[in-house]
Amino acid sequence: MKKDPVSIKMCREIIALYKKILFPNIYGEEIVSLDVPQRDFKEKMAFLLFQEASKAYQMIDQAYSKNTLKEKIKRLMAKLPRLLRILEEDIVAIEAGDPASNGRIEIILAYPGFYAVLVYRLTHELYLENIPILPRIMAEHAHSVTGIDIHPGADIGKSFFIDHGTGVVIGETAEIGNFVKIYQGVTLGAIGLRDGKKLKGKKRHPTIKNNVTIYSGASILGGDTIIGNYVTIASNSIITASIEDHKLARNKTPELLVKDNNPQNKT
Repeated sequence: MKKDPVSIKMCREIIALYKKILFPNIYGEEIVSLDVPQRDFKEKMAFLLFQEASKAYQMIDQAYSKNTLKEKIKRLMAKLPRLLRILEEDIVAIEAGDPASNGRIEIILAYPGFYAVLVYRLTHELYLENIPILPRIMAEHAHSVTGIDIHPGADIGKSFFIDHGTGVVIGETAEIGNFVKIYQGVTLGAIGLRDGKKLKGKKRHPTIKNNVTIYSGASILGGDTIIGNYVTIASNSIITASIEDHKLARNKTPELLVKDNNPQNKT
């Protein structure tokens, strides 16, 4: 029996509908004309989620119940008001933390960090419902648009702020608390993946507690690594061990060597 592939276009349409539902006066122009009954945006989103999730189960030959899938989607749709509240707290954190911001609307429309988190909040709920393929397609769409790679399985608290954002990587088993701010090029990764699939389901990525700031280019690695509350991680640091609360962590500053590069001074 022929299996219809999951539609990447429809996954992007689900994101567009999700944005329109949460921020109806800001988003909307991305909604595509669909060959489905003209219901409201929530019904359309639920319809597409059911359609594409059904295809995903079939593609990987995983048995599923249509009724169970409908219940999963119903639960997810019921969480949208809570996701909006969390995202509003993310916006407040960005406004408070970025002196260059010019208000809520600019953040929603123009900040790649906010867009990446917006999509993550949806994909994480899909991940928790064990819906295959869709969350990764959506996460990779956000990655391609923003340069920020957040695995849907990561557990991220409220008031989260990714500043600038390009090159940020957050792994599947990373845990991030509340009021955390990270800058571009930060990696929350695994120390090594030599054992490959044997590591599936194991804690491979670090835990970041509350009120932590991680500056650009820092790498925090390993499932046993815990960064305590109110810790600051300096730029380009490589952290593979836990850090207690209220600490500043940085690698030793390398020696700065300045040489004369003027050919006229060479003999």
